[in-house]
Amino acid sequence: MPDFRAFCTPATAEPAEITLSFEESHHLVIVNRAPRGATVVAFDGKGHEWICELAQDKKNAAVLKVRFKQQIKPLAYEITLGQALPKGQYMESIVRKATEIGAIRIVPLESERTQVHLEGDRSERKLEKWQTAALEAAKQCGNAYVPELVAAQDAGNFISSARGYDLKLIASLQTGAKSLKKVLASFQAANNRAPRKVLWLIGPEGDFTPAEMSLAQSAGFEPITLGPMVLRCETAAVYALSILSYELQNA
Repeated sequence: MPDFRAFCTPATAEPAEITLSFEESHHLVIVNRAPRGATVVAFDGKGHEWICELAQDKKNAAVLKVRFKQQIKPLAYEITLGQALPKGQYMESIVRKATEIGAIRIVPLESERTQVHLEGDRSERKLEKWQTAALEAAKQCGNAYVPELVAAQDAGNFISSARGYDLKLIASLQTGAKSLKKVLASFQAANNRAPRKVLWLIGPEGDFTPAEMSLAQSAGFEPITLGPMVLRCETAAVYALSILSYELQNA
């Protein structure tokens, strides 16, 4: 049986004990039924883990006794997902899968064809929900790094201002879009190394508009084909992140 996992934010880097929040205590003790004395891996979502023993199984304030601390090495690459907001609950699913695959940052985008627009309190509620989904996914899959989630942004502004990436990719249905393998091989040949920081843009239902695609190419994005089939946006996100992660792991 795998160890239990719990999210925490200790006041010091070297705590002797960790008292979990109400939510984490309830999830550990009531939902997962962790018994007193069980091994619990507490983590802060930034690569720090504390291997602990459940000393007090209080459902509203569980106490962990720290055995030792460990630092989890991050992946050799960083993937940022720029995802045009889909309809329904699909964004939450995308956030979960992106966390499992190892994305470091997720940026929700409002594009010209996006049918979901977030403002004010609704935007804050959605962001909190997605952050919770990312945390739950990290706990489930053992990811010590919870991806950064930012408030929804205008797609055009984000495309124009995207800086600091080795490679910028945009999934495309257009004729002439290149394969990911070919683009990565070209980068490797030109730089004698694999890209370390990559941005993937995935469009909404109906894809990005020709104007947005043109803007992206002007801003240095490489149009990438995801194959001959027209994928749903949530499928495209998981597929794109998976093949990129696989290629970078084996570069």
